[in-house]
Amino acid sequence: MNKNEIETRLAAVPGELGIYYKNLVTGESFGIKDEQLFESASVIKLPIYAAIMKLVHEGLVDPDERLICRESDKLPSCGALRLLGGDVELDIRSLCRLMIAISDNSATNLLIRRFGIATLNAELREIGFKKSHIERLLFDSEAAKRGLENRICLRELAELLEKLYFHSFLSEEISREMESTLLSQQINHKIPGYMRRLISVAHKTGEDSGITNDVGIVYAREPFILCFASNRTNVTEAEIAIREIAYALSGLDRE
Repeated sequence: MNKNEIETRLAAVPGELGIYYKNLVTGESFGIKDEQLFESASVIKLPIYAAIMKLVHEGLVDPDERLICRESDKLPSCGALRLLGGDVELDIRSLCRLMIAISDNSATNLLIRRFGIATLNAELREIGFKKSHIERLLFDSEAAKRGLENRICLRELAELLEKLYFHSFLSEEISREMESTLLSQQINHKIPGYMRRLISVAHKTGEDSGITNDVGIVYAREPFILCFASNRTNVTEAEIAIREIAYALSGLDRE
């Protein structure tokens, strides 16, 4: 599937859609709206994770530091912390893993509050995120009413993922840890959807009303980066499209 075919496929889906692809063997790449900003939904958790791991790498944060999730901190939708009774105490590393692997919203807000939006955005700029940024906590309806939204640029996410693949983000140890966490992703109906677990995917999803996103590393015979975002869309149609595109790019239909 080439860029023209992908562009035609995405044009059949309503809303604002973007995609970025890079073959990590040949270097071939192309993008469609890959440098514009999209509402991130839970994909913002990947840049947050990267910013925190930068602070860990620099010795400014102890990943074993423990935070307490109280009943008032527990959020609906994705996550495990909301299912546990009483106060729950977890270290920063475990909260990061919950934030990525099961997209735990309670863990995410605990981490945002611990570090602060301004600090996280400053760290993001230092690691190359010039456009992607955080504007509010998750489930902050008052901030959302004021037009504050967390936003991502697909090209920037792809650059981070490529560094993780080559183990060149911060250090080999940090890169491998982050890659392993992304490989433990439990929400697998988008990019990996039609691959029937034949190919591993290290990725992070995001979804909300009219939004469905997924960004990751696909470990096909020729590994590649695939980053996809859709806003104000028909979620069902958009997810069918990204499953079809990912499957075609994987080469499984030629094997």
